[in-house]
Amino acid sequence: MFGLLNINKPPAWTSRDVVNRVQRFVRPDKAGHAGTLDPLATGVLIVCIGQATRLIEYVQRSRKTYRGTFLLGRESDTEDIAGEVREVADARQPTREELLDILPRFLGSSAQQPPAYSALKVGGRRAYDLARRGEVVDLAPRTIEIFDLRLVGYSYPELVLDITCGGGTYVRSLGRDIAWRLGTAAVMSGLVRTAIGPFRLADSLELAELTFDNVNSLLLPAALAVHGLPTLVLTEAEQRRLVLGQNIQRPDASPASAEFAALAADGTLLGILSRRHDALFKPEKVFAPV
Repeated sequence: MFGLLNINKPPAWTSRDVVNRVQRFVRPDKAGHAGTLDPLATGVLIVCIGQATRLIEYVQRSRKTYRGTFLLGRESDTEDIAGEVREVADARQPTREELLDILPRFLGSSAQQPPAYSALKVGGRRAYDLARRGEVVDLAPRTIEIFDLRLVGYSYPELVLDITCGGGTYVRSLGRDIAWRLGTAAVMSGLVRTAIGPFRLADSLELAELTFDNVNSLLLPAALAVHGLPTLVLTEAEQRRLVLGQNIQRPDASPASAEFAALAADGTLLGILSRRHDALFKPEKVFAPV
């Protein structure tokens, strides 16, 4: 098998739980997810099958869209309602106008302090494992990018936002920071990932739909994982060179990108090429023999 599944992750499931369920239907092929969702969250989870697991990094680079729900005037150690939620005494109640004024200030690149309860590794161990044992977790701020941030609804204490962001963004921490700028606190009470790149929630599968008989027919083309790369359609002779790991000469290739997706005439993804100089391309990943 070689392709992708767009799964609507159920609430209370970990991303690993979803992969384990999918794995039952695709053995002996491998399965891996492209972007962790917390158990609280639902929505688009891309599961890569077979050699497509080598494309996880490309899916992770894609822009992601979320609908996040937050409760203002509350705080927790996990920054969401999965932790011990405490109401902030005498918390101020921001106005809708204040929210509309503050949101544009979070657009673009900024440094974000990741939550202690995260899957990031500290000295080879998951941060959330350390935090659960009561250890101090010191995570360095990371650069994130917010492309769009819209107010969907607000009735204190509940705040609903639509967020389009780059990889590595923690939505619960974004809610924390917005609230802090407004002089209060917030915990995330709900999260739905509505899109990753070209993958939309409206097109996702429920886990209950998967069977041994239909899983292969439900696979999406692996080429969707590299939708952001320019493409080169290879001739049969070039495909043979690709399989042998030999460089490909293509002086007409444009644009001036460092990576290209190598496709067959029917759109099948054959490999990933790196540009060595203007006309020479080296196979970096090869997915199928001709």
